[in-house]
Amino acid sequence: MHTTLLPVPLAPEISLHLADGRVGLFDENGGAFSSDVPPPFWLFVWAGGQALARYVLDHPEIVRGRTVLDIATGSGVAAIAAARAGAARVTALDVDPRAAQAAARNAAANDAAVDTRVADVAQADSTAEVILAGDVFYTRGVADRMAARLRRAGREGARVLVGDPGRGFFPERLFARVAEYVVPVPAALEETESLVTGVWELRTRATTTG
Repeated sequence: MHTTLLPVPLAPEISLHLADGRVGLFDENGGAFSSDVPPPFWLFVWAGGQALARYVLDHPEIVRGRTVLDIATGSGVAAIAAARAGAARVTALDVDPRAAQAAARNAAANDAAVDTRVADVAQADSTAEVILAGDVFYTRGVADRMAARLRRAGREGARVLVGDPGRGFFPERLFARVAEYVVPVPAALEETESLVTGVWELRTRATTTG
C-alpha cells in the first residue's frame, strides 16, 4: 500500500508512513477486506494516539527511565513518543502483523528504539511500569476486553494512560481526564477535520475494585 512519510499533526516531532489524507479506512484495495484481514488501522494516525503522543512528549517524566507498553499500537505513534521521551524500554503490541511491521518501520524512521510484537491484549506483558492505549474502545467486545486488561494492569501497579476522542464504548467512569486536545484528523477518516480528545488516567479506585 502506498504511504508517505508525514509529520503527525499534533506531534510534528514524529513522522510516520501514512496514507494520503483523502483516503478512508476502507478505500485501500478497493474496500475489499475479508474477516480474516483486519482493516489497515495502522495506515492512519488516530486522534487518541496523537493525544497520547503529545502528552508523553510534553510530560517526559511520566515515562523517563521506565518500561512502557503500548497496546494496540497501530502506527506506533504513542510508542515512538515514549521512546523519544526517554523510556528505558518500549514494547509495542498489535494483533495485526501488518501493524507491528508498520510500527517497526515508523520507529526506525524516527530513530526510536521500540520492540514491536504481534500479540493480543490478553498476552500483554504485566511487568510494564507505564501502559499506553490510544483509541482502543471502538467496539463493545474490544472495549470490554481492553478495560479488563487495563484494570488488571492497574492492580499490578502500572500507570495506565488512554487517549480517547469520545468513542461510544469508552468506560469513562474508570478514568480521570488529565489533558484535552483538539486533534486534527483526516475528514475522510472521521467525517470531521478535528476531534476533541482526552488523555485519561486509570483511577486508583478502579484498580482495587471489580
